[in-house]
Amino acid sequence: MSTDPRMLSKELFKYAVAQKQPVRWLGELRRVEDLLKDDALAASLSNKEAAPAERARLLSERAVGDLSSETLGVVNAMAQDGQLNRFFDIVLGYQKLLDEYHGVEGAEIAEVTTAVALDDADRAEIGRQITEILGRPVVVNASVDPAIIGGVRIRVGDKLIDGSVRRKLDLLSKELVRW
Repeated sequence: MSTDPRMLSKELFKYAVAQKQPVRWLGELRRVEDLLKDDALAASLSNKEAAPAERARLLSERAVGDLSSETLGVVNAMAQDGQLNRFFDIVLGYQKLLDEYHGVEGAEIAEVTTAVALDDADRAEIGRQITEILGRPVVVNASVDPAIIGGVRIRVGDKLIDGSVRRKLDLLSKELVRW
């Protein structure tokens, strides 16, 4: 297995297209990506002493919906090679390949930060809304930061939309100091 995230994204995508399931693969990769945001779980999965069956059990217990044996195999291989920290780059690369496959080339990356993890439907809806606002396609790269308390922070290129509760509280605090 390649250790370069771009190459691995391409290999996974070619396999998924050959299986006629590129969208299913993206859904599974995103579920694993969301799970890996849990530092304790990521550390457990990265433990090279853990047996592949133990990693599969940990992932399957936490995943919403079933994960295919192929996806579990990819995670196991990456964990064994100490490459799980590159999983996020692989998912982003895979998303770009899928967009190109569907004729959405040149998509921009929207860094979307929320206090809680987004599911696929929320991610798709936010992507649709940002695409509508910008007038060009975007790929949503979601992350979780509990410090924003609630709402959403979106960065596309050098543009920032900060609708987080943290930002609103900071602004309110500044206004109260002026009084």
